[in-house]
Amino acid sequence: MDKILERLSHYAVTEADKPLRTLTTLRIGGNAKYVVYPETYVAIDGIFRVIEEYQLAFKVIGKGSDLLCSDDEFEGVVICLDRFFNHQYFDGNDLIAEAGCSIIALSTAAMKHGLSGLEFASGIPGTVGGCLFMNAGAYNICMKDVVKEVLVYKEHQLIWLPVSQCDFSYRHSIFQSNPTWLILGVRYGLTPKPQEEIEEIMDSRRKRRVDSQPLNFPSCGSVFKNPEGHNAWQLIDGIGYRGKQLGGAMVSDKHCNFILNVHKATALEYLTLIEEIQREVKNKYDIELKMEVEKFNWK
Repeated sequence: MDKILERLSHYAVTEADKPLRTLTTLRIGGNAKYVVYPETYVAIDGIFRVIEEYQLAFKVIGKGSDLLCSDDEFEGVVICLDRFFNHQYFDGNDLIAEAGCSIIALSTAAMKHGLSGLEFASGIPGTVGGCLFMNAGAYNICMKDVVKEVLVYKEHQLIWLPVSQCDFSYRHSIFQSNPTWLILGVRYGLTPKPQEEIEEIMDSRRKRRVDSQPLNFPSCGSVFKNPEGHNAWQLIDGIGYRGKQLGGAMVSDKHCNFILNVHKATALEYLTLIEEIQREVKNKYDIELKMEVEKFNWK
């Protein structure tokens, strides 16, 4: 038996040669050498000790909803949190949640407790950890507006990091520049509000999402950040790329900032289409479109 696989298996359910396309909403990606599903903080610490001992690369994911993985094999360890790290606790107006919690399920739970603040996230198909990592947002609200503190594992210690130290800005957080830090939980500060009012807002936004976003093919949500003063989808529409297809990757004809995997797209097809759009937008508008989706395991 593979020695690393054996060691990792001491701490968590472990799979070898797992296709990353099965772990991402885009359904693209080569195999990961090891995928682990830890259940406890002690298990996570043990996994990191194995990673350090063998000097392995690693990646932490939840639902993989904002990842563009290459088709190459990833020789390291993928730590998947959404299977077991999905507990939540209400303490007065605070909501404490583990990083693997679905943010959609969490916003629904908050609504049922008559707590407002997470309505904006009720349509984001990701986990708490991913949303914090990229400071996800919608309707001009984002994670930093409701976060009090974030539970971080770093250097074999658990630390609560106050929101003031998270360096949150538009689709950015301190965690992006500190890839060895692991987000494990969060404390949200919410506001009491009648449940019916919260539910009405969430229902309205759910309908708007269904009406405006393509949900019939795999995607990673919005591909590009909105440049200041512009909407990315309008720029893409302006270069005539609505419905543009390259291999199995296609710009949605419903929402131009979504690129869909319509037929077994390769990572290279998807990335090539992204780069074409960036080039054409730059040529026509002199605006640089920056990716919101994260590239992973590209040489």
